[in-house]
Amino acid sequence: MNDLFNLKGEIAVVIGAGGVIAGAIAEGFAQAGATVAVVDVRPEAGEARAENIRKNGGAAKFFQANAMDRESLAKARKAIIDALGQPTILLNGAGGNDPKTTVTAENPFENILLDNWKRNFELNLVAGALLPCQEFGSGMVKQMKGSIINIASVSAHIPLSMVVAYSAAKSAVLSLTRFLAREWAPYNVRVNSITPGFFPAEQNRQLLFKPDGTPTDRTRKIFEHTPMKRFGEANELVGAAIYLASQKASSFVTGSDIRVDGGFLAQTI
Repeated sequence: MNDLFNLKGEIAVVIGAGGVIAGAIAEGFAQAGATVAVVDVRPEAGEARAENIRKNGGAAKFFQANAMDRESLAKARKAIIDALGQPTILLNGAGGNDPKTTVTAENPFENILLDNWKRNFELNLVAGALLPCQEFGSGMVKQMKGSIINIASVSAHIPLSMVVAYSAAKSAVLSLTRFLAREWAPYNVRVNSITPGFFPAEQNRQLLFKPDGTPTDRTRKIFEHTPMKRFGEANELVGAAIYLASQKASSFVTGSDIRVDGGFLAQTI
């Protein structure tokens, strides 16, 4: 039964692995036996993640790339293949909300600048799914094997207040995931997504906590709407990611979205 979740022999590319959520998943892949290509635009964060994986007995190497630039991703892909071999798993962890698109009384929707709106889509859709899927997915299609996991959001299912551009971009990630699942199924490349609930990370901390570290009113509202009455922890996403990455455990699963949200999307009144 343990073989269902054994990733030994797999080469996993984790984009944004220097961050909290993608980093936890990268470490989880390594613990499950995969060799991990830690990809991040920030050398210090990426090197630190790869070193931590190796320190805990896993296999990992850092590769710098800007996920908003396909040429940069192409160079990283070549370096990964030369150093580790052809990737069989891709976890797209780039993303985040641009504060300039956060709708508030001081910054109403009608005042959002188009350039800032585009920036959110570039970060969450283009870098968070489109370009990495194009670059790494092509190799998976050729070798007739692969698992791609995109990171969605509860705001992709029900638009949340304040983060309008982020919600729209993450909805597009879900749509792209389903499109690619259909297109690449004949090539044994599965494409799925994970919908996290609320997990404190760099990109949303200012919405969840005041400068002194106390919770904001938004955090109170989140807990009221989350049956489990708490934030998620990054390591609670690892199981879902390993399940989707494993060909044995999820061989007939594609175009699916796994919610890890403490019941947020199940709550009504």
